[in-house]
Amino acid sequence: MNISLNITTTITEFLSGFMSEGAANIGTMVVIALIYLAIFAVAGLYLVLLERKVAAWFQLRLGPNRVGPWGLLQTMADALKLVSKELTGTVKADKFLYNLAPYFVIVSSLMALAVFPFTKEFQAFDINIGLFFLIAISSIGVIGILLGGWASNNKFALIGAMRSGVQTISYELSVGLSLITMVLLTGTLQLSEIIEVQKNGWLIVQGHIPAIIAFMIYMIAGTAETNRAPFDMVEAESELGAGFHTEYSGMKFAYFFLAEFINMFIIAAVATTVFFGGWLSPFGITESIPWLGVFWFIGKTFMLVFLMMWFRWTFPRLRVDQLLTLEWKYLLPLNLLNIILMALIVWLNLTIQF
Repeated sequence: MNISLNITTTITEFLSGFMSEGAANIGTMVVIALIYLAIFAVAGLYLVLLERKVAAWFQLRLGPNRVGPWGLLQTMADALKLVSKELTGTVKADKFLYNLAPYFVIVSSLMALAVFPFTKEFQAFDINIGLFFLIAISSIGVIGILLGGWASNNKFALIGAMRSGVQTISYELSVGLSLITMVLLTGTLQLSEIIEVQKNGWLIVQGHIPAIIAFMIYMIAGTAETNRAPFDMVEAESELGAGFHTEYSGMKFAYFFLAEFINMFIIAAVATTVFFGGWLSPFGITESIPWLGVFWFIGKTFMLVFLMMWFRWTFPRLRVDQLLTLEWKYLLPLNLLNIILMALIVWLNLTIQF
């Protein structure tokens, strides 16, 4: 595992000026962790605000507009309210697992953020199995949902947790296979190298029709894996109250709520990295102004986040049988055929270069 370039090197060199090498390395890890925690908190809070604004736009209303200019501080007020709420729970809950569950969800999301190359210099860890690491880490979050639903000792929470297990296991296949389709094209799992390959054109263009199909399947399956509408059977309000987090309140509920929006950001960020060139500008100007890449990366990611929000306010919720039918009868066979088609394109060297 190679610690990526300038951000860690710069911090380590600065700290080495007044402490030992070992202490400087530990200090670097702490500083980077704090940076990513700040990114996590700010992104999560303002994705919630974006969701509310997008919902208002689709429903022809104003949305939050009282707290702060244009309602920009509404999400901060909501966070303060959640912090001040009493932490309640049921008497018959399994206390240890009940309290542990939110941390599984939040830690898995935070770990996934560490491998994203926001620019060529701004990446905490550039590991050679980055894409595999992301797929593996995304599987951990469902453990928290299952634990929370089961430990709550509530029938609605348990049903929500069981649905989450089924849904995540099913749609992870399509997420993984759609990304493997693009790995065939790039020949690497390392995220920084995947972006380097795209200096000659975004992979969604280089890979012809199979890349477009892979992207469409990835976005559908990724939306389902994050338990977002129209795939939100896990917390279907009309049936289960709040689903797996019915018995949670205060900050424990906030962890689940925040993790959903960060997971949406992660799904969109993976798509940005793999299909749309990551931090690379379509005009080639990020090479001369490297930090401009952050804005390109964030901009592309938020466009895909908006697309996922568009899904929520456009399509009605699926039934459980429809949700599983979509994956096992349609997306999975299509994915397998698409991998074969991409393999043929790579074998015949038909990729588009600019």
